[in-house]
Amino acid sequence: MGMMRALAWLFIVVVVPAASAQQKTPDPRRQEFLRFVEAEAARLRAQDRPPATLEEWEARRKELRRHLQEAWGPSPETPCPLEATVLGTLQRDGYRVEKVLFQTRPGVWMTANAYVPDGPGKHPATLMVHGHWRGARVDPVVQSRCIGAAKLGLFVLAVDAFGAGERGVGTKLGEYHGAMTAATLLPVGLPLSGLQVYENMRALDYLLSRPEVDHNHVGITGASGGGNQSMYAGAWDDRFTTVIPVCSVGNYQAYLGRACCMCEVVPGALRFTEEGDVLGLTAPRDLMVISATRDAFQFSVAEAKKSLARAAAIDALYNPPGQPRHAIFESGHDYNKPMREAMYGWMAWHYADRRPLPEPAFKTEDPEALRCFPADTRPAAWMTIPRFAAAEARKVLAGQVALTSAEGWLADAGRRRRALEEKVFGGLPAWSPLGLKVAADSDGKTRTLTFHPEPGLTLTARQRLAGKGADVAIVLDLDGADKAAAGPLTQALGEAGWSVVTLDLRATGALAWPQDAVGAAPDHNTAEWSLWIGRPLLGQWAWDICRLLDALTEADGGLPKRVAVLGRGPAGLVALSATAIDPRMTAAASVDALASYVSDVPYQGQRLGLMAPGILREVGDVAQLAALGAPRRVVIAGGVRGSGEPLTAAQRRETFADAAVVWQRLGAGGELRLLDAGGAADVVRALR
Repeated sequence: MGMMRALAWLFIVVVVPAASAQQKTPDPRRQEFLRFVEAEAARLRAQDRPPATLEEWEARRKELRRHLQEAWGPSPETPCPLEATVLGTLQRDGYRVEKVLFQTRPGVWMTANAYVPDGPGKHPATLMVHGHWRGARVDPVVQSRCIGAAKLGLFVLAVDAFGAGERGVGTKLGEYHGAMTAATLLPVGLPLSGLQVYENMRALDYLLSRPEVDHNHVGITGASGGGNQSMYAGAWDDRFTTVIPVCSVGNYQAYLGRACCMCEVVPGALRFTEEGDVLGLTAPRDLMVISATRDAFQFSVAEAKKSLARAAAIDALYNPPGQPRHAIFESGHDYNKPMREAMYGWMAWHYADRRPLPEPAFKTEDPEALRCFPADTRPAAWMTIPRFAAAEARKVLAGQVALTSAEGWLADAGRRRRALEEKVFGGLPAWSPLGLKVAADSDGKTRTLTFHPEPGLTLTARQRLAGKGADVAIVLDLDGADKAAAGPLTQALGEAGWSVVTLDLRATGALAWPQDAVGAAPDHNTAEWSLWIGRPLLGQWAWDICRLLDALTEADGGLPKRVAVLGRGPAGLVALSATAIDPRMTAAASVDALASYVSDVPYQGQRLGLMAPGILREVGDVAQLAALGAPRRVVIAGGVRGSGEPLTAAQRRETFADAAVVWQRLGAGGELRLLDAGGAADVVRALR
């Protein structure tokens, strides 16, 4: 029954069908992006081999940890005080439940329950991390393994992950911490997967502070997203002596073509590892992986075996013959009683052969009875994911060098542009043949350009011609070329004598992946697949525009004097990014686009693909991104906050004040145009 209650919550991470089954008659154009990502992932991992010696593994282990730390972003050098508080206690048969609150980072509080067995002495301990069950740590499915373990003599700490349970944006249980909530963490370079690792280390700090806990026997376990937490925290922190991920182990390439939660994504992971090596980081400690026969493909037995084989080869370097336990159950995605009993046997250390321990009878609690802050009693200033992300972003931006001279900006702009291309976008692809095909319509007023921005991808652009040598404007809309072509910007540009080009960027419009949306993120899945290969969609889309210019150059023997790129809504950041990396753009316009990555609420009306990891650290905010186009003409029309609320004129000036300074220092103050949310004709006039 608990699993049935959780089904609606779990669907986004486990029951999305395999790619080949998502449509009865798949459109090849919509499949192309997935094939491209899969091919890139296979290329990145083509040379993977298990380590031959312990010395080789130790060197690789060190390098792997370095890459993981870079992907997860910086952690505090000195842990803050826990300041733990017990807010209440429930006495039960054989154990008691404490409502616990402690601090993981300054001002960031973790809600938890400690299940303390009766009896003297020190007890083996387990950190129980929940998965995507609606009630988080107090969900009956999670409670069951906590109570069962406590009645068998284990000290248990069950915690709420950041953004879930009592730690959501709101105070009601059942809030989802992924999609555009977790997306607020990406620009500052602190993805949720990494934050969870650090927070679970702080939870372990709390466990080890308890006098009832045996420090030599401390494990971690969870299912689904909690299984991923278990794998990563267990791999990272050697103080965990036993690691048991449940219904979560597969391999990274198996995620491609499927949906998963933002809490499970390690940006760029496929550039430096596969999941088997991450599992291998637990060696020589105890590892048991639990899989279900009827689980989703990415967590299937067959995919888990691939990673376990790699982990076994690593473990064998320490413990010949290297045999991490793989427990397989006839089940769907769950943490059911047989799985729990297998876990108890490994965590309790009662028997040398670690055989399952029968689960005692118990009754779960009303979830409200376990809460630290029942109903709406949580403090108003509670640190949520977006509030934390915004606070970190402001610190990063405040620490960046102020630009007071044209020479200083020009030097720093080069650094920022290189960082944008190499670190944020994951590097620009090597040049490849376009395979350009140009077809003119019979009316002589329009033409079609078909080209390959990269091997394996095909884009089609439509151009409304306006006479030989006419200025060219590229109009972008992430809802597709048809919407861009029918929009007021295209009409106004045509009336002003521009030759207008529209196209579906990769994975958008007619090329969009079916069933791509999760929550408020319309491009959720394709954006995540891009993160796995270390190339956020923002950079891929900007590259598509660069290659479109190559196609126009090849078709016409050159470009006209003026080439402008305009993006409406979320596409505004694509226009600014393309202008930042390609000097052939003579002008850009961002219309009603996101004006700042800093948001203390979940993003609304935006694309996950725009949230390039670390862009705030490496480049700056939207204003600094726009300034990489200086001294060329850049138009900022309208603009919205992360909440979707439009900016006032005063807010727009304040938001882009640093950018205005850049243009002024370069002697081109008039080339940055800040417009109210006016009509398309105003934008087109400002481009001149």
